[in-house]
Amino acid sequence: MAILNPTDLAGRVVFLGVVPDRALSLRSVALERARARFDGLEGESHGGLTRASCSRVGQQYPKGTTIRNTRQISILSREEIAATASAIGLAELDPRLLGANIVFEGLPELTLLPPSSRLIFESGASLVIDMENGPCAFPAKEIEAEHPGHGVRWKSAAMGRRGVTAWVEAEGEIALHAIASLHCPPIRLYPPLS
Repeated sequence: MAILNPTDLAGRVVFLGVVPDRALSLRSVALERARARFDGLEGESHGGLTRASCSRVGQQYPKGTTIRNTRQISILSREEIAATASAIGLAELDPRLLGANIVFEGLPELTLLPPSSRLIFESGASLVIDMENGPCAFPAKEIEAEHPGHGVRWKSAAMGRRGVTAWVEAEGEIALHAIASLHCPPIRLYPPLS
């Protein structure tokens, strides 16, 4: 019995990029196409099958513990980026400043996509949503460098609109303007936590 179900929702890639060297800058470099491999997008510094744990999982593992890399790819929404830009007083916000890998248009409330949802491309590439990507200070620094006085407002303005992190489940090419269909697992609340 299938547990993941196709939906009527799909998104179109309006930005594609990689962060070549996270130690130098969070800024993405724009691409026309990228190969999604099991260890992430080719050329992406956040790639790899494993990674060192960080503050995202600080309550689960001591910092630096080797864990499975479910943060290979940063996915954002054109619509949510526009809302964040408006909230910080900018007409637009360059996704490169946010370290974006993929920006979709057409997927409403992308940041709320359920964990374990799949974004499946016609090329066969499939990305699994891990979780919401909480806003951190690194994009704020990049924004502040380009738009003085605006970066300091980014973190609070991006709350609930920062997108999601994902990992590659099936390899394939992802190109600018490619369409990915959304497949979701059953969505139920866990009663002991409600």
